[in-house]
Amino acid sequence: MTHSVRLRRDGEIATIVLNRPDKRNALTLEMWERLGALLAEVDADESLRCLILRGAGEAAFAAGADIAEFPALRASAAQAKAYAARMEPALEGLKRCRHPSVAMILGACSGGGLELAALCDIRICGESARLGIPINRIGHALPYPGLQALVTLVGRAGAAELLLEGRILTAAEAQARGLVQRVLPDAEVEAEVQATAARIAAGAPLAARLHRACLNRLTDPAPLSAAEAELPYGACDSADYREGIEAFLAKRPPRFRGR
Repeated sequence: MTHSVRLRRDGEIATIVLNRPDKRNALTLEMWERLGALLAEVDADESLRCLILRGAGEAAFAAGADIAEFPALRASAAQAKAYAARMEPALEGLKRCRHPSVAMILGACSGGGLELAALCDIRICGESARLGIPINRIGHALPYPGLQALVTLVGRAGAAELLLEGRILTAAEAQARGLVQRVLPDAEVEAEVQATAARIAAGAPLAARLHRACLNRLTDPAPLSAAEAELPYGACDSADYREGIEAFLAKRPPRFRGR
């Protein structure tokens, strides 16, 4: 069976592929649910150090949710809320995943596809990429989880531009607004994504997970508790911290073990 969302592992790096290239990887409800399950599996695997999220083929990262399903599955406010509840494990799973994540973006990255990319830590795209959330064209408002991720990246003004105008940005425009970090020729994107994941995987995994958790926490305006403020220092009790110091002083590459 060929799954619509696939997971593969290459040592310490996991790759999740949105695998519906004939529909530009548009996400069905079944795909959202499978993605949520796979992200839970990735999060639980402490041997991993980085996650890559990408679409199959070169035409799209993901061209949003599959609107062909909406008349049957999302035809009212009640249905939309139920649909969102089944989507949420994928969005929340990507946001809360312990491992750093890299989005590899070629072609269309719109609607729910951009929601997913926005929740990754690093977004690397090809010059062919086109990014936006033009849901004003179907009369739908973006729920808060996706809206928060968008505002975190581009601010209120940037989010308003995308949502109120339904703008589809070129890769260069998206980079100028902070929506993506890097733009390369399409033929170079996969190699850069793999190199980025390898650099992340070579770092101390406990520190990477702490950085991700702390960065997520800072999107909440509530003041830090005393325990939260002390959390980053916990890494200094780890064997990895001792290994990092010893390796630096010995002028050799560190051998981190996630302990």
